[in-house]
Amino acid sequence: AFVLLSGGLAYLLRADFAVDGVVALGYPAYVVTILGVWKLLAVPALLAPGFDRLKEWAYAGVMFDLTGAAASHLAVGDPIWHLYLISGLLAVAFVSYALRTERAPVPVG
Repeated sequence: AFVLLSGGLAYLLRADFAVDGVVALGYPAYVVTILGVWKLLAVPALLAPGFDRLKEWAYAGVMFDLTGAAASHLAVGDPIWHLYLISGLLAVAFVSYALRTERAPVPVG
């Protein structure tokens, strides 16, 4: 949640390093705003109790974000440490997903 919160804020505040990093990957600068909003929306979705389906979507978004970042860094020939960092974040996300608690379905009728 901290990584999403800090990254989302950096994107929405249009921090130079955040915008420059995304533009260096070949994306237009406006993508920073879109990603920033999505990242900030994922934080309460992941931290709030309940809302299992919403959490599933948030975890899916995290996976799309991180795997897309890895592919983008590979495509532009960035140093390999980017992939190590992203792989570490993916591992944390997978563990978080695996350890989440799910509510039992509510019987209908």
